[in-house]
Amino acid sequence: MLFHLSIEADDPQRVAEVLAEIWGGTALPFPPVGVGSWMAFSGADNGTMIEIYPRGTTLTETAADAVGTIGEQRRHSGIHFAMSTELPLEQVLEIAAREGWSAKYCRRGGKFGLIEIWIDGCQMIEVLTPEMQREYLDFVTVENWSRMLAAGAPQPLAA
Repeated sequence: MLFHLSIEADDPQRVAEVLAEIWGGTALPFPPVGVGSWMAFSGADNGTMIEIYPRGTTLTETAADAVGTIGEQRRHSGIHFAMSTELPLEQVLEIAAREGWSAKYCRRGGKFGLIEIWIDGCQMIEVLTPEMQREYLDFVTVENWSRMLAAGAPQPLAA
């Protein structure tokens, strides 16, 4: 199980509140990393959360706990994640539209569906409804992945 991950956003509170809404959870401030950081707890109440830091936050190792500082504000990166929701596709698309975020239904490799959302126009997340979660779990297994690689690795994503 993945317990938490972190991303950056232009408005961490807003993003945490929207992710908590999609997740059926709760958004709360996250002071350990610094002023303006928030987190979205999963509604499953299993400790799973997404930490959202102000854009440009970096973590630095210290003798004690890591320290968060704000520096250069990079807009795009390869970091993304997939999260579950109990909401239907249409409702997730409506939430994204309300927030001004680009969102669309996609099929990854023709194997499973997901909703691709672009927070702040630069942070991709993938949201899977219950039906999409079943497709994902049926496909993304060590056995299936090994079989796919043995048949010939898929082509890299276009730049």
